[in-house]
Order: sequence, then structure tokens, then C-alpha cells
Amino acid sequence: MDPAQPTPIGRYRWVVGGALAVITAINYFDRQTLPVVIGEIQRDIPVSNSDFSTLQALFLLAYAVMYAGGGWLVDRVGTRVGYAVVAGTWSVACMLHAAASSVLGLGGARFLLGLGEGGGFPASAKAVSEWFPARERSMAVGLFNTGSAVGAVIAPPLVAAIVLRWHWRAVFLAAGAVGVAWALAWARLYEPASTSRAVGSAERKYLLDSGVGRVDPAPRVKWVDLLKIRDVWTLIVAKFLTDGAWFFFVFWLPKYLGDARGFKMAAIGSYAWIPYAFAGIGSFIGGWFSAHLIRRGFSLGASRKIALAVSAALLPSSLLVVQAPVEWAILLVSIAFLGHQFWSVIIQTLPTDLFPPRAVGSVAGLIGCAGSFGAMLFNLLVGFLLDRFGSYALPFFLGGIMHPIAFMLVLLTLRIDPEPAHRR
Repeated sequence: MDPAQPTPIGRYRWVVGGALAVITAINYFDRQTLPVVIGEIQRDIPVSNSDFSTLQALFLLAYAVMYAGGGWLVDRVGTRVGYAVVAGTWSVACMLHAAASSVLGLGGARFLLGLGEGGGFPASAKAVSEWFPARERSMAVGLFNTGSAVGAVIAPPLVAAIVLRWHWRAVFLAAGAVGVAWALAWARLYEPASTSRAVGSAERKYLLDSGVGRVDPAPRVKWVDLLKIRDVWTLIVAKFLTDGAWFFFVFWLPKYLGDARGFKMAAIGSYAWIPYAFAGIGSFIGGWFSAHLIRRGFSLGASRKIALAVSAALLPSSLLVVQAPVEWAILLVSIAFLGHQFWSVIIQTLPTDLFPPRAVGSVAGLIGCAGSFGAMLFNLLVGFLLDRFGSYALPFFLGGIMHPIAFMLVLLTLRIDPEPAHRR
């Protein structure tokens, strides 16, 4: 080998990243099954709008609890066992939907689904920390987060095809079986980079030299101490408001298309994927745009807040959805999806800007938990409003104003430049 040429270091870590993208796609596919098939389920099980909102609230309650506790579980039992447990739990829960014969049965399955899925993102983050150096982690996170858009995009047409060919119960059985297979493979094959037999010596040396597997000697920051910091509360409230709007769009869009626009299952499968494709674009744009501003000479704080301003400005498009022709309504919702994922990338990056590495996981868990509780309450409100007034106008209005309100809060209270004291 020519000594002037760099020694190949191997790419096995990206195989691990790909596996994380696959399970994230399964995660989002599984949570979308109920919203897509709810019209079919209502032929067998009477589910009112309030019942539907309660089902989503049960999912989000469990999701919130596990989002905060998922990192603790994975730290306690290890990434291999921990991820296999959470993925296996939500996959079995997905299959249990097929056995439900009442709203109560659906509620139990939905709660268990949220309990498992809430641990997915913390477990993925833990795996990234065991396989990727700091300079590659944002790319690795972007890779597995793209799986969420992929899963949500393929869910409507694939679910519709299964329902039209067989039955709505087959959707849950098939989706759960795929997740169980992934969990079994992960439990058998996964190891951290420091002990994996699949990684080559050059790649192992590269990772070790880059600090992968290095233990931070500083003590972990306690939640009670973090809750004394104003910036933490700013992020908590911002996430609480905006995740409510996001999960309204995610959980209610297929039902809205069926209830208000008269879409049958085939039509829902043909159109409901489009907003999620826009969401995937928003994820890429959000990360690129803020980094681009920094390269152009903007400060870190300015680049983050400008990106948040642009993304928040897209969400009021949803205010026009109810009055617009159906083609325009799909486009307006798609713009809102793009705007939220653009927003979400920046909000999830802010803890790394504001806090030291030993506190980032705890802050992310707190704000993720708050976002899930906000979504739970918003979904309950939507069910009440629909049963009371029979119109989607007010839910779409509320969904369109949450991000601008949250942006004003961030603009007025969050200080990124100069470096805050709690960052050090």
C-alpha cells in the first residue's frame, strides 16, 4: 500500500446507523397504523371522537413517561438488551391491537405501544454514543431520524393496501411481527464498538482515538438542579406547545380526510403520505439552514433563532386548511409538516448548545417528556372540540399558532450568545 494514501478505516458503524434508521421507521409506522385504519375499525368497534382522542392520550402518556425513563433503562441494562426490550414491547403491543374488541382493549394496547416507543429515541441516542465520534454524531442522528419520515411516508399506502387485501387486524399483526424480528436480531447481533467482533482493527482504533467509549468523570446533573435554570423551562414550554400541534397533525390527519373530506381507505393511502415526505425535507433543511448561517458568519444564537423564526412562520398555513379545496388543503398541511420538522431539528439541537455533554441527555428527556404531555392534552382537547362543535376549524387554528407563540418565548427569554454559565 502506498504510504501516502490514507489507511481505510472501515464503515461498519454506518451499518449500525442503518439498523437504527430501520427501527425508527418501524417505530413511526407502528404509531401510524391506528390513525390510518380508524375508519375501518369504527365499522367493528364504536369509537367516538372523544374515544379516539383518549386512545391517543393513553399512547402519549406512556410515551412521555418512557421518554424520560428510557435513557435510564438503557443505561441500566445496556443498549443491546434495552433496545431489544423496548422494541419488542411496542411490537407485541402493536399486535395486541388486532385482538381488541372494544375501546378499552384498544386503549390497553395503545398505552403499551407508547410505553415501548417512548424508549426508542433515547436508546438510539445511546447506540450512537457507543459507535460514533462527536464529529459524526449529528450525521448519525440525522440518519436514524430520517427513518421517522420513511416510516410515516410508507404507512398510509402500505396500510391501505393490507386493509383492502385482507382486514384491518392484519395490519397490526404484520407490523408487529416485523418489529419483533428486528428486536430478536438486535439482541443477537448488537455489541458496542469497543467489543464488537464485526468492526475492523483500523476502525476500532479510529473510534477509540476519537473518544468513543470514553467515560465522562463529571457527575451526572440531577433533574432538580436543571429545573432551577430558566433556559430549561423555556425549552420545556416551547416543546410542550409545539408537540401538541405536531401530534394533532400526525394522529388526526387521516381521520380528518375521512370525516371532513370524504376520503375512502384507498384515497387516504394515496394522499396521506405526502405531508410526511415534506416533513422529511424539513428535517434536512432545518439542520442545513442553521449550519449555513454559521458558515456565513452569523453567531450561533442568531443562526438558531433565525431558523426557528423561518420554521415557525410556516405553521400558520394550517389556519387555511378547512376552507381550502382538498388539493390545496393537502399542500397547506404539508407546509405545516415541513415547518414543524424544520423547527424540531433546531429545538433538539439547542440542549447541545446550552448545556455540557453530561447534562444533554437529561435535558432532552425533560423536554421530550413535556412535549408528549402537551400532545396528550392537546389531543384530548381536539376530541372534546370535535364532539362539541363538529368542526376541525378550531383545532387547525390552534395547531397553526403554537409555533409562533413558542418562538416569541424563545426569542425573549433564551440567551445562547455569549455562552451561558450552565454550559460550562
